[in-house]
Amino acid sequence: MTTNGFPGFPAGFSWGAATSSYQIEGAWDSDGKGESIWDRFAHTPGRISDGNTGDVACGHYERWPEDIDLMVELGIQAYRFSISWPRILPAGRGEINPAGLQFYSDLIDGLRAAGIEPFVTLYHWELPQALENEGGWLNRATIDAFAEFVGVVADRLGDRVTHWATLNEPWVAADHGYGRGSHAPGRTGSAIPVGHHLLLAHGSAVQEIRDRCPDARVGIVLNLAPQIPASDHPDDAIAARLGDGVLNRWYLDPLTGRGYPEDVRAHFDLELDHVYPDDLATIAQPLDFLGVNYYFPNRVAAIRDPESGHLSWSQVSVGPRTDAGWEIYPPGLTEILERVHEEYAFPSYYVTECGAAYEDEVTGSGEVLDQQRTTFLAGHVAAARDVIAAGVPLDGFFVWSLLDNFEWGSGLSTRFGIVHVDFDTLVRRTKASGRWYAGVIADNGIPNRRFEPADGGEIDG
Repeated sequence: MTTNGFPGFPAGFSWGAATSSYQIEGAWDSDGKGESIWDRFAHTPGRISDGNTGDVACGHYERWPEDIDLMVELGIQAYRFSISWPRILPAGRGEINPAGLQFYSDLIDGLRAAGIEPFVTLYHWELPQALENEGGWLNRATIDAFAEFVGVVADRLGDRVTHWATLNEPWVAADHGYGRGSHAPGRTGSAIPVGHHLLLAHGSAVQEIRDRCPDARVGIVLNLAPQIPASDHPDDAIAARLGDGVLNRWYLDPLTGRGYPEDVRAHFDLELDHVYPDDLATIAQPLDFLGVNYYFPNRVAAIRDPESGHLSWSQVSVGPRTDAGWEIYPPGLTEILERVHEEYAFPSYYVTECGAAYEDEVTGSGEVLDQQRTTFLAGHVAAARDVIAAGVPLDGFFVWSLLDNFEWGSGLSTRFGIVHVDFDTLVRRTKASGRWYAGVIADNGIPNRRFEPADGGEIDG
């Protein structure tokens, strides 16, 4: 293996950054774009903690050339972004909005001219509100509408896009959007059928892309995390296994032709009447890669009802945390990727999101100091090195996020970017973490330095 910089990163490893359309684009009703569920959700009082919306966000719709220049300065080799469905098909199906397609065509041309590989995510939670009015992801007709959208996008952009991800984090879209109601569209109690319909949409999208783009590499992006028993008590081990079934195996198993996990079905007494005879075959399309978003582990503590004996569980955190309250545990990235590859053997993997929220310090001279984020990223880049050393075919690492952005339910108050955005002026400033990441890219790994992680130890570079 030919490497330089931090041993373990092969030549050709892709160093990237990620964003999503609603979180950065703004221009929520410009140039023919239709309303999305996030437009409606964010405009509803009380839904977003700081009262902000994505109406403007980072202004990327107008400022994309400037953002490509930023990527060039950082040395970004690959850019993962999503396409706004209602910007292309304002009603979710039918009439195409030419201005929306032209925006993404121009963006891709700009990336290609700058030597940056586009990684397109087709659904990062931006369902057209017109389809939500018809039942959204509870309505199987939305699956056909998504396939129509994918076909339109692939026909127009497929000559310049090689890497396609169908969905981003279907577990979150189903659980938060239709289970708990904390994300758009704000429904509750319907996560299970919605998750299934999302997976069906994924399978249909894979078929659409393969029909139109025979040289494409197609995958899906899942949020995965190791489920760690909080103690040595046997109940904690049982709960951790069930938690793994809910978060990880509930999506990994059907994607690989195994159906839904029986232990989870039995524990929750799930009938799955919404699963039709041919559905599982549609879901289990062969994939070229799996994208893994990793932020924190789940430490699982069992709760046994003394009367019924029913087992439930809660999550606990130990050690240092980010400002979002998420435990910092870089080994979890290595653990989950090793485990997934051992059990499912996807042909290729990307870390499609990894990052940390901190309150940045902006100095009087305009510098943005974020040593904690740099330390977080150093630990997780080291974990990615360990993944490769373990024999897992990891082909790239995408920082979340390129820009500070609209961070869903917390609005503009939670910052993940390696580039700072002043949301009043939209001025961008590269943070210290961004300069550090540029060095990682230039050296194909961490140069010979030492970084002090949050637990007080050291990370060798």
